[in-house]
Amino acid sequence: MSIVKMLLPLVAIFNPKIKLFYNGRKETFAKLQANISPNDSVIWMHCASLGEFEQGRPVLEKINEQYPNYKILLSFFSPSGYEIRKDYELADVVVYLPLDSTKNANKFLKLAHPELAIFVKYEFWPNILAALKQQSIKTILISGIFRADQSFFTKKTAWFKKPLEAFSYFFVQDKTAVSLLESIGFNNTSLSGDTRFDRVFDLVSQRKELDFLANFTKDKHTLVAGSTWEKDEELLVDYINNHAQENQVFIIAPHNIKASNINHLAQQFQPKTLLYSSATAVNIKEAKVLIIDSIGILTSVYYYANIAYVGGGFGTGIHNILEPATYRIPIIIGPKYQKFKEAKELISQESCFVIKTKKELTTQLQQFYNNPDLLLKTGKISANYVKENTGATKLIMNYITNQVNKIV
Repeated sequence: MSIVKMLLPLVAIFNPKIKLFYNGRKETFAKLQANISPNDSVIWMHCASLGEFEQGRPVLEKINEQYPNYKILLSFFSPSGYEIRKDYELADVVVYLPLDSTKNANKFLKLAHPELAIFVKYEFWPNILAALKQQSIKTILISGIFRADQSFFTKKTAWFKKPLEAFSYFFVQDKTAVSLLESIGFNNTSLSGDTRFDRVFDLVSQRKELDFLANFTKDKHTLVAGSTWEKDEELLVDYINNHAQENQVFIIAPHNIKASNINHLAQQFQPKTLLYSSATAVNIKEAKVLIIDSIGILTSVYYYANIAYVGGGFGTGIHNILEPATYRIPIIIGPKYQKFKEAKELISQESCFVIKTKKELTTQLQQFYNNPDLLLKTGKISANYVKENTGATKLIMNYITNQVNKIV
């Protein structure tokens, strides 16, 4: 840990993300001291990044609703979570998690003094977990997921599983996680599922009305491509320029919305292309491609789609496919989906389709375009899949209610 502390300032000079990581942590203790008093009752939720925040969000919203007298502390490990959600309105304090040392852990807990700590999906920091256990702070894991190749299970010694002893309860996503935990002596588990399903199921009622998109997509066959990367965009450009039908329109929301990237993408399309930021009720009628050059609206944009293409499948892995699924639409993804349980399950149910080449994308899109019944059938499978997997938040909140009542 001391080596990491020495190297971070040097690396931060050359790496903007590490600079955020380093500078943000310098503010953590001051923010805790300024916003949490010794007499406050605190519930703390920790998320690695933005994806884990979206998993924890349904629980956080219920806690805020049911326990208004508690202060909510939200922490992140990654800048990609903190920088986007540092002003999250339902949290009283949002901070970076300090580097995992005994000194930092004890100082963090002294200032935060949570009555309940909630970790989302993973993040097993041994010193912080040891301090939580030592101070008898109730700690739970929600939407937990475990793999057989983790050191907890491959090196069956007391030292390796010790961090897990801090958890009062594990709410996990699948039977594999239950079995793995039981194999090393942990029976304090519930197969609750993934809280993301509760989050996306609520999107239908919480979505924003986007008038421009309603006009753009009216009576049109609409593909929404979300969180696209360069390779995804290469395939989409080929289809739109060479194979698109007259009644088709396209909405593309790139993962990277830097102006240089957006402009480069827009210049590749032959049909008239607009940026969302410059669209008007008049000029949007003439466009065939609309590029979303802002953040925070993709979940609502999917509502206007007949088909969704979710990016990332040619890089490190696909982005969120549950958001489009809840809107009753089929999904197309690239080949790197193996780490995503929901993708494998929707593929097996024939509502999510994998493509590897330009030709495969063209074939799949033309199949949908020429077969409206297939669209309806696969879209219904998507929506039912989301609905059938809801309920994790309710199970977790029942446990939290019981623990809070004991504290009170």
